[in-house]
Amino acid sequence: MNWLTITAVAYFLLALEVVLNKFLLSSKRISHPVIYAFYAGATGLFALVFLPFGFHWIGFSDILLRFLGGIVFIYGMLAFFSALDKGEASRVTPVVGAVVPIIIFFLSMIFLGERLNFQEISGLLALVTGGLWISYDFGAKKKFQLFSGFYWSVLAGILLAVSATTFKNFYTHDNFLNVYIWTRMGAFLGVLIFFLVPGWRKIILSSLSKFKKPGSDNKRSGILFILARSLGGGGSILKEKATSLTLASVTLVNALVSLEYVFVFALGVLFSFWLPGVFMEKKDWKSVGQKIIAICIITVGFMLISENK
Repeated sequence: MNWLTITAVAYFLLALEVVLNKFLLSSKRISHPVIYAFYAGATGLFALVFLPFGFHWIGFSDILLRFLGGIVFIYGMLAFFSALDKGEASRVTPVVGAVVPIIIFFLSMIFLGERLNFQEISGLLALVTGGLWISYDFGAKKKFQLFSGFYWSVLAGILLAVSATTFKNFYTHDNFLNVYIWTRMGAFLGVLIFFLVPGWRKIILSSLSKFKKPGSDNKRSGILFILARSLGGGGSILKEKATSLTLASVTLVNALVSLEYVFVFALGVLFSFWLPGVFMEKKDWKSVGQKIIAICIITVGFMLISENK
């Protein structure tokens, strides 16, 4: 299996995770985004299994910074799940995917000393254009109306970009596993903070109580959640595997992230025939054409940005 096939499979798995997340949230099998974020952060403790393979103690200030990075990451995921709960997956995912690299480039320029050239700026403009194009509702009665969940998508992109930039900085000073363990412990601390919000605490405790007497629906929801997390983890691993096979393919592996948008769109349309109340994808030619054009623009943006990386 060559690197291109592995990359395609990786983004397909990540797209499946997004679609399962949308199903669990919109079908109310997981009744609130905070529940999904809570379990996503809690399962991050599985990183502790890597303790014997690279973990070591660091300074108190470094611990605080890595905890903070993990907290920002989990709140970015909470915003992302909130966006999925409110909007179409094929709209939410590209907007988050466009905002993240834009913010990362500016943060890297300010804090990591990186500089943007003309080609990279052109790529950023293409990403902004594509993200706004796919977000605009041409069928809306109002003159200008963004899709439901747009602002949550932007917030998710900003928070995830901040966490990614801080993680990148951590990796320059420490090994991957140690950074991974400390930041995942920070993410777990972040979900514990959820309990300080009375409404969220009630929702989380209610979901935990269902483990005592799990019904058939709860069992199925638990299996689907584990499946979604497994697909996401597997997709990430395959993506890194594809990148490691040959240095010449690094640019294309990163640029092909647009495949995930295509898969999410296609899967969303497919499942909307089966569960139209959950996957609210519009299938008229105008909506389909709009999304295809937007995906093409976003693809150009990613290719321009990643060409020299």
